[in-house]
Amino acid sequence: MTDQPAIPSSASRLEITGSRQFTSWLAEHHLSLAFSTYQAGKVFWIGLQPDGRLSVFERTFDRCMGLCVNGNSLWVSTLYQLWRFENTLQPGQKYQGYDALYVPQMSYVTGDLDIHDIAIETAQAAQDSSSAENTLPIFVNTLFGCLASPSHTHSFVPVWQPPFLSKMAAEDRCHLNGMALQDGQVRYVTSVSRSDVADGWRDHRVDGGCVMDISNDEIIATGLSMPHSPRWYRDRLWLVNSGTGEFGYLDMATGTFEVVTFCPGYLRGLAFFGDFAVVGLSEPRHNKSFQGLPLDDALSRKGATPRCGLGVIDLRSGDLVHTLRIEGVIAELYDVAVMPQIRRPMAIGFRNDEIRRVISVGEPNE
Repeated sequence: MTDQPAIPSSASRLEITGSRQFTSWLAEHHLSLAFSTYQAGKVFWIGLQPDGRLSVFERTFDRCMGLCVNGNSLWVSTLYQLWRFENTLQPGQKYQGYDALYVPQMSYVTGDLDIHDIAIETAQAAQDSSSAENTLPIFVNTLFGCLASPSHTHSFVPVWQPPFLSKMAAEDRCHLNGMALQDGQVRYVTSVSRSDVADGWRDHRVDGGCVMDISNDEIIATGLSMPHSPRWYRDRLWLVNSGTGEFGYLDMATGTFEVVTFCPGYLRGLAFFGDFAVVGLSEPRHNKSFQGLPLDDALSRKGATPRCGLGVIDLRSGDLVHTLRIEGVIAELYDVAVMPQIRRPMAIGFRNDEIRRVISVGEPNE
């Protein structure tokens, strides 16, 4: 992990701009956001400066993807590690003008598993609430097509695997990618296909996507185009149908995907706060895996150019009410996370002496 300036040189231009009311929305709801881009290898923290202008802070990780906020902890998956950061500041405390300071505390070396979504099951979080380091996440091990947990002695421990896979192999057969908690337990997953051959999902990107209920191994929705980021929120299973650029939810009785909003981009990453959903948009034109999808025709019909950035959707109307546009060297995002009650977050990296000087002391016998 390295530290880089938020805006590189002109040779690698990067511009991040919020829509007219984006900063007002952050201020009104007293929250900040984080998003990951594996393409550029960075995690960005988005908040507000003291004068109300946008605050953009970033750190560099090799192929960073999944994000998970759990209390003061922030989990991040990278090329071959799973990191846990801790916000070491108390409410009302500041560090260099920031009100959240995420410090790397530990990592699991997993190998290159292509980890996508990460989650903390609440039963375990409650059981281990006195000790964050004892709380183990569940993650989507896309390379092996399974859900897994980290291990103190191995790369991972399998938790669940789709029944249509005949064996556990490092072949990314179906491209299992997302998972959703219901009542604090992992319940639903998304997969790009039901292929049982190495890299077979690439042949089913247009309409081979499915959603599964892992409690009974039942496939509850099919015919989706590269679905990602399932989330259970307000008694609905929401997800993004990435290959069509659509955000919506599943009708659990029929398995039908109900479209709420079209966004001009390849969607991945989904988080909620109050009446709003935050989604990540990528530019599909820069990656062969994104080509030939229904999204191409939808963009053409609407006379739209694909965008990279974040979109804020009002669940009451389905309108895309606020945006954060990213232009320049970053074209693809993976995940997004909401950090409530934090106005301006930052994180410690490894390339300067700051990590040597930031020291926190825990309670005895903690």
